[in-house]
Amino acid sequence: MSLTFDFSGRTVIVTGGARGIGRALSEFFAAAGATLAVADVNAENLAEVTTALPGAIPLQIDVSDAASVQAGIDDVMARTGRIDVVVNNAGILRDRVVWKLTDDDWQAVLGVHLTGTFNMTRAAVPAMREQGYGRIVNVTSYTGLHGNVGQANYAAAKAGIIGFTRTTAKELARFGITVNAISPNAETDMVASIPADKLAELTAQIPMARFSAPSEVAPAVGFLASEEAGYITGIVVPVDGGLSI
Repeated sequence: MSLTFDFSGRTVIVTGGARGIGRALSEFFAAAGATLAVADVNAENLAEVTTALPGAIPLQIDVSDAASVQAGIDDVMARTGRIDVVVNNAGILRDRVVWKLTDDDWQAVLGVHLTGTFNMTRAAVPAMREQGYGRIVNVTSYTGLHGNVGQANYAAAKAGIIGFTRTTAKELARFGITVNAISPNAETDMVASIPADKLAELTAQIPMARFSAPSEVAPAVGFLASEEAGYITGIVVPVDGGLSI
């Protein structure tokens, strides 16, 4: 059995696919032969990545909005006739200690991370059920299990994604659809926004003493999204340099 990733003939959607981990995932799936749809809310970033990846389908959608998501899914189905893989990666931060969190801070973060994961999954599942095949990979975080000062909204959303992953894995297994998650620890714009002293503290907690490059996350997602991983569902794979040990 070959474990060389080959997504030829597969339609893959990556949300938040224009920056950071999402950009690395878009590049990975494009290189692996997928028919790639890059979903992002930022039109400028989306245009740049789809220009860099010829053949990629641009989907300017807001994952927190169910109608926007459904329109994107309908577009992909009209163009390709199938949806094989959905990677729910889109995310934002609105960091504040809990007594300073506004309603908007709370709703915006849960809306993109948790509601966005729900919206994309719900919209893609009918096509996957019809095919009798699907792979859903959600992006969660170490913070979802352990918390972090100033990130009550983010931690709640990421913890919710873990529960959502395990529940939908049980619901969808009989249709040939797997649902898994990864918990990455990568250098992204979100990490770059952390104050230097706090970042040094966090780095010191990582056994490998560094954050990963976004490209180092992609193979783990690729495996969970592959045909070979068909008997794996409902798990969270840490891609974190040993942070979760």
